[in-house]
Amino acid sequence: MSQTDPLITANGLGLEVAGRQLLHDITLELRRDEIVTVIGPNGAGKTTLLRLLLGLTRPTHGNVWRQPGLRLGYMPQRMQVDPSMPMSVLRFLQLGNERVDAPAAHEALARVGAARLARASLADLSGGEMQRVLLARAAARRPQLLVLDEPTQGVDVGGQGEVYQLIASLRDELNCGVLLVSHDLHVVMAATDRVLCINQHICCHGHPEQVSRDPAFIELFGDKVAPYTHQHNHEHDLGGDIVHDQGCSHRDNGNGSETA
Repeated sequence: MSQTDPLITANGLGLEVAGRQLLHDITLELRRDEIVTVIGPNGAGKTTLLRLLLGLTRPTHGNVWRQPGLRLGYMPQRMQVDPSMPMSVLRFLQLGNERVDAPAAHEALARVGAARLARASLADLSGGEMQRVLLARAAARRPQLLVLDEPTQGVDVGGQGEVYQLIASLRDELNCGVLLVSHDLHVVMAATDRVLCINQHICCHGHPEQVSRDPAFIELFGDKVAPYTHQHNHEHDLGGDIVHDQGCSHRDNGNGSETA
């Protein structure tokens, strides 16, 4: 299997439940070295599409082909942790995965800037810390495809751009593909290679700037969403607080984004 062959191919994919069409006629390919972001309004079928592509739900129409032996890393949208559960972050990364020993778990945490959390209790993590730990767990097996459902859930606005920069770094380091669902339109449109806008079907797709001008996209989100970059002259700690503050700047790439 060559580097240019698709990791996953979906043809005419659809799902119908109790007579209701949740998704229909989804055709796409996912490849290495590419970040593909799925966007759409609430109820558009974004998470359902991920489940179909991962084989967690069986489609009622079309088919999904996955590269034989494909290694997947999955980060769920959210995870509820029982505060009484005595589990360390290190143990959580190894749980149910014989491929991840202690050195690999430490390496995965260091990769996402969370090495100091190895001995911390899972129940004591902040929202930003939990997202980094979940990302580390998804990347621990050195997957060929990272699948991330709302990876900045619980992360403040200041830290969202850094999470997407981290995802791009993981893509480069692991030589993997990335499929993610996000609602952070301004930030993610500047941090992805290809956008797939869905609302039960594919409304439009392509490069972020191309999609942001598509009439179907504008009908769903308006004409005030355009890619922008958030240029940091400061850093955030794992809890999202600013350290080494030297100010920050925003650069507008279109209508509707701010400049500071």
